[in-house]
Amino acid sequence: MVFSERLKIEREKRGWSQTDLAERISVSRQSVSKWETGKNYPSIEVIIDLSDLFGITIDELLRSDEELKEKVIQDSKQLAYPKWKVFFDSVWLLGTFLLVAKLLILALNYFVGTDIMILKGLPKVVSNFLPLALMVIGGIGSDQLKNKYID
Repeated sequence: MVFSERLKIEREKRGWSQTDLAERISVSRQSVSKWETGKNYPSIEVIIDLSDLFGITIDELLRSDEELKEKVIQDSKQLAYPKWKVFFDSVWLLGTFLLVAKLLILALNYFVGTDIMILKGLPKVVSNFLPLALMVIGGIGSDQLKNKYID
């Protein structure tokens, strides 16, 4: 039996309407309706409340519904280093922006005949490779952190 069916059976066993159940666990009636029709699933906190309210184990609510079980597992995972992930993503975006800006300036200089200088006193090596270096560092750092979750 899937979660939606089990929820409806347990609610009806007690003679409660969707509104009654929603009030008991402090959610909207629409949320209960979506859970019972399988359009959405509750958070783990609500599943715990439902388990306590119905006097059944969380296992009884989750075991039969593979999709809900996967959602709960995914929801429980949190990135271990979310600020570092944002930092590396930002470094990658900055590198991308600088590369696009450099290519745009070069294209304008070549095709339109403008004479836009890229930071006069900056060594050519820095202006040529900085965007690429930022993109590589940001990409590698972000990739290393994307699957590191708190256990």
